[in-house]
Amino acid sequence: MRLEIGNKVAVLDDVLKGIIIDIKEHVISVKTDDGMIFNFNASELVKIEREQHELSKFSDINNPFLKEKISAQKPKKTAFIKDKKEILLEVDLHINQLVKSVRGLDNYDMLNLQLDTAKNKIEFAIQKRISKIVFIHGVGEGVLKSELNRLLNKYPVKYYDASYKKYGLGATEVYIYQNVMES
Repeated sequence: MRLEIGNKVAVLDDVLKGIIIDIKEHVISVKTDDGMIFNFNASELVKIEREQHELSKFSDINNPFLKEKISAQKPKKTAFIKDKKEILLEVDLHINQLVKSVRGLDNYDMLNLQLDTAKNKIEFAIQKRISKIVFIHGVGEGVLKSELNRLLNKYPVKYYDASYKKYGLGATEVYIYQNVMES
């Protein structure tokens, strides 16, 4: 693979990608989308022909039956699940589901972002009269779970560990009392 100035490249052992702006002997300078310039060896880079979102899982297969199956695929999965005529809202609080990159965020910022998301979803569910939410928070050290429990104590809700069979140990199911009289 021959790399040239102007090629789009990605770094093999990092999440960086950018455009080659300079090549001097074995050192290749890459300018990222945010304007930073990094130097790499050619062996650390891979040329990007197409962006990932442009690629199809079966782009190299020329089979009309398969293409028909792909085009008839179900629409994007929704966070709402209808179970026994009951609407359930699933919210994944893992930080990589909430932001594209955690660069520049410390643990405090990430925890606050997760808790703000939980608060917004609870208030949305109360407003839309959704009776159940499952917050998927993972196991970790238990900080998010304990802070989530503290947040839930401020609302007219009952909460408990969600189905172990379905979610494992890292989820909390919240039942929202809908007929609470407001003062």
